[in-house]
Order: sequence, then structure tokens, then C-alpha cells
Amino acid sequence: MAYVIGDDCVSCGTCEAECPNEAISQGAEHYEINPDSCVDCGTCADVCPTGAISQG
Repeated sequence: MAYVIGDDCVSCGTCEAECPNEAISQGAEHYEINPDSCVDCGTCADVCPTGAISQG
């Protein structure tokens, strides 16, 4: 199951820079993860300073 970014996201961009599959991009309100590109590695969740990323 792909990771998702919740409303606690402050759009710092840390997760986007760390994603090995470039599955993360800036959305309308905060960063978003493309579930088709996400390989569930968890790197994004590990580096998120606000804990806004979790498995969906």
C-alpha cells in the first residue's frame, strides 16, 4: 500500500528530494505521493520532520 501525505505537511520538500522514484510532487495544498510510482520504501516517512507521511 502506497504512502500518503497528510494535512500536517508544511511543504518543506524534504520528502521529495529523498524519494528514489520521484513519486512525490507539490500538490494544491501540500506535497502528494503518486501511488502508481510509490514502492513503499518508507524513505519519505523517515525524513518527514512533521510526521505527516504514513502508509495509506
